[in-house]
Amino acid sequence: MKRFFSNLVASSMFSFYVTTLLFIILFAIGSFSFEGFFSPQVFLNLFIDNAPLIIVTVGITFTIISGGGGIDLSVGAVVSLTCMSLAYLMKTTTINPYLCMFLVLFIGVTIGIINGFFITFFKLQPFIVTLGTMFLCRGLTAMISRDSVPIDNETYGDLAFLSLEIGDCFLSLGAIIAIIVVVIATIVLRYTSFGRSVYAIGGNEISSKLMGLKVDTIRMSVYIISGFCAALGGITYSWIMLSGYTLHGLGMEMDAIASSVIGGTQLLGGVGFIPGTVLGVMIQGTILTIISFQGTLSAWWTKIVVGILLCLFIVMQALINEHKSKLMSIKAQNMATKRNKKE
Repeated sequence: MKRFFSNLVASSMFSFYVTTLLFIILFAIGSFSFEGFFSPQVFLNLFIDNAPLIIVTVGITFTIISGGGGIDLSVGAVVSLTCMSLAYLMKTTTINPYLCMFLVLFIGVTIGIINGFFITFFKLQPFIVTLGTMFLCRGLTAMISRDSVPIDNETYGDLAFLSLEIGDCFLSLGAIIAIIVVVIATIVLRYTSFGRSVYAIGGNEISSKLMGLKVDTIRMSVYIISGFCAALGGITYSWIMLSGYTLHGLGMEMDAIASSVIGGTQLLGGVGFIPGTVLGVMIQGTILTIISFQGTLSAWWTKIVVGILLCLFIVMQALINEHKSKLMSIKAQNMATKRNKKE
């Protein structure tokens, strides 16, 4: 039994199991504490309310898994720039809303290319590069307009209120897109050569190069994916806010990083599970929902609890890595002992 638990802790999925258990406990607390909490629609609302964050977190998870200090601080600013660009285009031009959405996706891709280029070819720290593009995007958003710009396009408004009926419940278009993104990202990371390569360079970049993997191309790709997800998250965010504003998405990058880490992604790279990052987002959503049902607590308690959880999960990751090192050391000693006996 002791060996079983030791191997379980050393498993790359251990953090995911802990996150799943934590989500179940939080949802159970809400269900027992408040009438009407335990219902399908309340559960679906976690996807509806957090669809932009889920999409953004998926993108940022790719960058963290790729290792090398991978991170993307520009995602919240890209969300803001996307919302403002959509609002401005639909207010001042006659461009079709669908074409507007297609165009703003290139904003995210362009920022991803800029991030990936400087990180990959100039060997700059991702923290510094993405911090710079974060300020760039916030500045560009303010240059378009410092005031809130409403989106009053009828066609776009219809998309914002479009939903899928599931019995007596419903799921918004943004939530459906978020689920699709999660499914695609999970398949890509777990079942494609590109996904395995992302894990490989995150685990050991030098070994990956010796194996013949195109490390620079892969690292460039993960930042493009992150930028694309940020822009797509910006579109779904605009369906919630129906406006563009310089403060949209403020702090979203921190929420995304926290959700990813709580979901089991290791900051050192090489370990991560997309469904875990979704659970990380839903834990934040569940805490906020409990606060809403309670009625008297401030929403800032969500940040406090998430901050505590983030610290605990980082400590847990350190302990897990230390435990893995001990197991590897013990295995190496056992192999050496067996060799000596044979000789």
